[in-house]
Amino acid sequence: MSELTRIPAPDGLAPAAQYSHVAMGTGTFVAISGQLALDEDGKLVGEGDAAAQARQVFENLRRALAAAGATFDDVVKLTYFVTDMAHMPAIRVARAAHIPDDRLPAASAVQVASLVRPEFLMEVEAFAVVAP
Repeated sequence: MSELTRIPAPDGLAPAAQYSHVAMGTGTFVAISGQLALDEDGKLVGEGDAAAQARQVFENLRRALAAAGATFDDVVKLTYFVTDMAHMPAIRVARAAHIPDDRLPAASAVQVASLVRPEFLMEVEAFAVVAP
């Protein structure tokens, strides 16, 4: 694990709610592709259920991070792509199961017209920094 610094409220910026404005570290940069609510067999988990999809997405992120020798402690940025901003509370609950409020990375949330398949409600990508 690399040493990461998170700055939720830099001078002159409003305090961040549910993210840090700045997250930085030294080490190897890891990019995790957007994860969808697919199980290990490629089957959709939670059709029409934002909470179930969010749990699966974060489990997939955890597995992808582990493959790179990283954990959620190493994540410096999350990007949420959602088909409806109403899914964000479910994402926050799933995220909280993996990332405590005092370790929140930088984040962006974008509402999109659709994802690669219409049954997907969200996609989440991650950037992490791991110790060399």
